[in-house]
Amino acid sequence: MTNDISAVILAKNSETKIRKCLESLDWCSELVIIDDFSSDKTLEVIDRFKDKNKIRIKIHQHQLKGDFSAQRNFGLSKAEFSRILFVDSDEVVSQELAEEIKNLLKSDDDRIKGYFIRRLDIFLGKKLNYGETGNISFLRLGKKEFGQWEGKVHEVWRIKGQTGNLRNPLLHHPHDTLGSFIGKLNKYTTIVAQSWKEQGKEVGFLEILFYPPGKFFNNYILKAGFLDGAPGLIMAVMMSLHSFLARGKLYLSNLKNVQNF
Repeated sequence: MTNDISAVILAKNSETKIRKCLESLDWCSELVIIDDFSSDKTLEVIDRFKDKNKIRIKIHQHQLKGDFSAQRNFGLSKAEFSRILFVDSDEVVSQELAEEIKNLLKSDDDRIKGYFIRRLDIFLGKKLNYGETGNISFLRLGKKEFGQWEGKVHEVWRIKGQTGNLRNPLLHHPHDTLGSFIGKLNKYTTIVAQSWKEQGKEVGFLEILFYPPGKFFNNYILKAGFLDGAPGLIMAVMMSLHSFLARGKLYLSNLKNVQNF
């Protein structure tokens, strides 16, 4: 059994973030980058990193088309090695997590087919320890022959077999500014609304009225987001806005019987 591992990275207009992501993965056997036809200097940053490092880097351009599982499964198909680590371009593998994974590769328990990794959001320079992002884990490390990704949005890796949990976190730097956060909200809530419409989901006026403030209360009060200070407040408001926009877009689309969002 070898210690080889492929890191699959999803990228889209990530020129300001992807270098740190790549640097945190320089211990991997290969980097497989799935680029959604970036229009900025993302590919140039990758090429410069590639020129200065001996690590094998493969770049494949593949259009997202609002389907994150298809994008990740495409990455699975392009990875050479059995063990796969999925990382997004705005995420950084902490040094502690890298060491934990390397030790795992040396003494791999063949019974375990995949591992959940805790993700820690860093927003406006602060680590968010509370709210809905404060204690969340994703199955990101696994063996490609034991599962596929499912779900166009909020996608999950369905691994057949026993799974475990890693102790150290993946660091997530999702938003440079509040403006970029709002832009991403608009984009992703459209994808969510489209997915719901395809599933035949309906949403009523009362759900639009009560669900968003309920989500704010859950994140800010019940999940103690207030302990994260101003960044925790802003995150709770934005997550409430996310739920409002997704439902509002679906409601208006169904009301007008149109596909536009």
